[in-house]
Amino acid sequence: MKSELEIKQEMCAIGKRVYDRGMVASNDGNFSVKLNDNEFLCTPTGVSKGFMTPEYICKVDANGNVLEANEGFRPSSEIRMHLRIYQKRPDVNAVVHAHPLYATTFAIAGQPLMDPIMPEAVLFLGDVPLAKYGTPGTMEVPDSVEPFLDQYDAVLLENHGALSYADTLLSAYHKMESVEFYAQLLYQTKMVGGPQILPQKRVEQLYEIRRNMGLPGRHPAVDK
Repeated sequence: MKSELEIKQEMCAIGKRVYDRGMVASNDGNFSVKLNDNEFLCTPTGVSKGFMTPEYICKVDANGNVLEANEGFRPSSEIRMHLRIYQKRPDVNAVVHAHPLYATTFAIAGQPLMDPIMPEAVLFLGDVPLAKYGTPGTMEVPDSVEPFLDQYDAVLLENHGALSYADTLLSAYHKMESVEFYAQLLYQTKMVGGPQILPQKRVEQLYEIRRNMGLPGRHPAVDK
């Protein structure tokens, strides 16, 4: 089992990946890790996720109250969104929110990512719906996301960005990478005449493969 310091170090490493891959600009983005039912580590507001060190990381309780934060740091204003996910999805232990270019392009255009265009996306990601716009830092955001939590592991936030969540921080980050790659492929195929959609028979075959793999999370292949 990882210590809190090791988790904080991992959060900083993921922050650097997110920043280096251009999934956030400036001080954008936030992510968190569940320690137990009443303790959560989260990134601070107003800092670049690419330059964090462990002392930047804050700790909050299940109501968003600050348990630990070094001077000059305070939890992300989006922590309510994270806490709603943990409340509704006991299987989730980490949440990543970022603004990857292509996925956010679709979010701003008001278009979900629902087309089955490649096996890997169908197998490991499934569909990525669109949650209606909510003002950042308000309860509008968790309220807009909540209807999708029971069926999906990633969501686009209208005019805002993308959200992914999983059993580990690394898995949540990889899911964000998958969302962005899916969005980029869909965007580029639209530039050359549009994507070829996999027939439903092929999709069902991939769903069966996923069921046999026993992968965690929520997915169209799994009965809700």
